[in-house]
Amino acid sequence: MKKKVSLLILLMFILNIALVGCTNKTTQEQKAKETPKEKQTVNIGLLPSADAIPFIIAKHNGYFKEEGVTVNLEHFKSAMDRDSAFQTGNIDGAMADMLSVIFSNDNGFNVKMTSKTNGSFKLIANKDANIKNVSDAKGKTIGISKNTVIEYITDKIMEKANISENEYEKVAVPKMPTRLEMLHNNKLATATLPEPLASDAINKGGILLSSSEDLGIYPGIMVFSQKAIDAKKDEIKAVYRAYNRAIEYLQKESKDKYIDMVIKEGGLPASLKTASQLPEYTKAVMPSEKDFTAVLDWLKSKKLTSKDFKFEDLSDSSLIE
Repeated sequence: MKKKVSLLILLMFILNIALVGCTNKTTQEQKAKETPKEKQTVNIGLLPSADAIPFIIAKHNGYFKEEGVTVNLEHFKSAMDRDSAFQTGNIDGAMADMLSVIFSNDNGFNVKMTSKTNGSFKLIANKDANIKNVSDAKGKTIGISKNTVIEYITDKIMEKANISENEYEKVAVPKMPTRLEMLHNNKLATATLPEPLASDAINKGGILLSSSEDLGIYPGIMVFSQKAIDAKKDEIKAVYRAYNRAIEYLQKESKDKYIDMVIKEGGLPASLKTASQLPEYTKAVMPSEKDFTAVLDWLKSKKLTSKDFKFEDLSDSSLIE
């Protein structure tokens, strides 16, 4: 009998230890769930184009802060500088184009298209170049940035005018403000520029020849590295909530209310106060698979890639709500 009692006591003791252990484990797991994850800063690279304006508005108006995310906006003068910062991990995401996404993944850098942007690209002629239409640009210089959306748009514009690539001279000028200045100073007959720099060129006498809208092409996108998506998904979703609020602001407010701030904080030309022709901004949506396929075909035709990338493999729609 004593042995049975002793055994019973021993079993109860063991069971009690097990229950305490389970309780402690459950408590620790519950605390882990209840403890909020520390929010991480999201670093975004911008170029001097109209696509940057919603982000500048979101920062200035405090939308990022109100959505619970800290955002650092890095301003770059060229796609080359932006890409360098992206690949070294100094930024998590960036204003980019479909070409850059393909190039990045071709080189083993896993990035995803997460939304399209509303930027516009225009072919502008120098006011003194005696060029009135695209056909007049045959045999003339065109300022571009090599292997970027700028060159892609330029080729498509000339192709539509039945002008072959060997019938005009491409001049590589990576930095957009420098390209604009060379156009103003008669060092380029024409140049392809993003908005709002294109409007600045037109305001100073430049002649609008054609645009990405004329072609129905919209290759501008936002991209984030897969590493950033994995580590900062909630924060990036908050970025997009703030971005959409900035779009609502732009849709209802007069340009006069924010243009001075945008020029100052975005490093955009001061003449945009009178020249800017901003696009019709829309809330974040995914880019077009048709545009992606056209870009991929163009890159293959130039032997800049040999990969058969699929739209769904290079995009992530989970970040926009």
